[in-house]
Amino acid sequence: MIYKAVKAKYPEITVIGTVGPFYEGSDYEFGWDFASKLQVPMVDEHYYVAPTWMINNQRYYDKYDRSKPKVYLGEYATWGNTLYNALSEALHLCNVERNADIVSMTSYAPLLAKEGFTQWNPDLIYFNNTDVKPTINYEVQKLFGNYSGEEYIASDLTVDNPSAEIQKRIVQSVVRNKETGNLIVKLVNLLPVETTVELSNLKIQGSVIKRTVLRGNPSDKKAVPVSDRWIPNEDKIILPAYSFVVLELIPPFAT
Repeated sequence: MIYKAVKAKYPEITVIGTVGPFYEGSDYEFGWDFASKLQVPMVDEHYYVAPTWMINNQRYYDKYDRSKPKVYLGEYATWGNTLYNALSEALHLCNVERNADIVSMTSYAPLLAKEGFTQWNPDLIYFNNTDVKPTINYEVQKLFGNYSGEEYIASDLTVDNPSAEIQKRIVQSVVRNKETGNLIVKLVNLLPVETTVELSNLKIQGSVIKRTVLRGNPSDKKAVPVSDRWIPNEDKIILPAYSFVVLELIPPFAT
């Protein structure tokens, strides 16, 4: 009743439904059924999970029915503020970018927490009366925000090792910023060893590329991204162990 009244009176407002606080269960199933029957334009999904859930559910949104409401992933996080947590969230966001036709918006939550007065952990940014303390998870969110695009570029990543456990720990996403024409390549390596990725179709050799790398030990809570201007002498890049690498390619470049 409320949805129909708001839609009739204020058609410019996007009403967002709810499907409960989990990625499964009765609230989730009932919420989706209800929103689909009402043809609500968007629903708000919530889930807090272990890093392994994001590693093992990379096709989660691939199976969504595109005729149903779109998704606002309004609350999500993994349980922790370590580099391993942040990289698993980067991996998940790469897969969300691939499904941007169904996932319209995302927001890590909770956002802010005052030290000594928290009711929930983890949070994205901690603060006290004198200092603001962004987490390593915040650094990942900031990189995805700063290096976003309006066009998703389909890409394939072939891993030489046949092990499924290894293959699902190396993930990529490629988007294009339509305003600048820049191509943004995001690469996540959740393996304990460095990995060489061939970028044969991009022909990056000799190009000037802005490279940003977030790396460290899995338990690290203090790592920050480091950026440089990189001129590769071949069409490949070495990903450090436990790293998130963002490449910004400025035209012209081959694809």
